[in-house]
Amino acid sequence: MKKADKLLMILMGALPWLTIWFIGKGTLKRFLPGSIFMSLYLIAEGRFAEKKKWWWFPYSVKPNVLAELPLIFGPFLVGSLWILKYTYGKFNLFLLVNILIDSFFTYFGLNWFKKIGYVSLVRLNKFQLSIVFLIKSLILYGFQMVYEKCYPLSKDSPS
Repeated sequence: MKKADKLLMILMGALPWLTIWFIGKGTLKRFLPGSIFMSLYLIAEGRFAEKKKWWWFPYSVKPNVLAELPLIFGPFLVGSLWILKYTYGKFNLFLLVNILIDSFFTYFGLNWFKKIGYVSLVRLNKFQLSIVFLIKSLILYGFQMVYEKCYPLSKDSPS
C-alpha cells in the first residue's frame, strides 16, 4: 500500500470524528449504541460480501482486516450519529436523508473510490447496492426504536 493510500484511509477514518465535539453529550449517549451496533453489522456484512464477491478492495489495512474499516468507523459511524440526531422520530425525513446520502455515495462517491483504486463493485450493480444501503438504514432505525423501548431516556436528559 502506498503512503498516499494509507494517508487517505487514516483521514477517511479520522476526519469525521472531528465533528463529534459539536454533536452533544446527550445525542452521543442516546445514539451511540445504535451506531456501534450498525458498525458491527457492517463488519459482518463486509465478511459476507467478501465471500460473495459483492465488492472488491484491492488492498487491506492489514491481512485479515477489512479494508472498509475506515469507512465503517469513520463516516458511517459518525454520519449515523448526525443523521439520527436530526431525523430520529421523523421516519420520512430519516428515510429521505438516507436515500440522498446513500445515492450520492453510490452514484458519485463510488466512482471516485474506483478511480483511485480503493473499491469496485463485482457482483452487485449500483441499484442493488442502493437496496443494501436502504436495508441497513431500516435496520438502524429499527434498532434505535427497540433500544429506546428497552432503555428509555429520562425526561430531563438532553437529546
